Amino acid sequence: MSDEAETPGGVEDGTEAVKKKGMSGKALILFIVLPILLIVGGAAGAYFAGVFGGEEPAEEEVVEEEPEKEKVVVFYDMPDLLVNLSSTGTDTSFLKLGVSLELDDETVLPELEKLLPRVMDNFQVYLRELRKEDLRGSAGIYRLKEELLYRINSSVKPIVVKDVLFKEMLVQ
Repeated sequence: MSDEAETPGGVEDGTEAVKKKGMSGKALILFIVLPILLIVGGAAGAYFAGVFGGEEPAEEEVVEEEPEKEKVVVFYDMPDLLVNLSSTGTDTSFLKLGVSLELDDETVLPELEKLLPRVMDNFQVYLRELRKEDLRGSAGIYRLKEELLYRINSSVKPIVVKDVLFKEMLVQ
């Protein structure tokens, strides 16, 4: 019986058993290395995408954010404007306009007051070219507001005016 175990058939059966127990290079890569790479790569991608909480912000960063929340909005009331509107006929129309400006910082008020004559001039030149029809409806008022905001920001360039608010508007 021991002769049969040493026959070439017996040796072949032994090598087949050895091959089945050990993994080949392709199987090792396919079933072990590739899933590990996918898991590590996915985790790294999720970390960089911010899925995991990441680092806590440093105390300096937290301190820097707090003053931004405490910003005080400042409103500056401009003098009332009274202009006659452009007309083709003999009818004259007038526009009385009261405007307030929204600013982020109170420290820019002295500079804004120095530049107020330039702002008033820009407003006057623009408003005198308007017709009564230009101010009809909410779209007309919106266009007027946006144009005044553009003109004031271009007049007082380092200062930023956030919004133009109408206090009074009378077309006669």
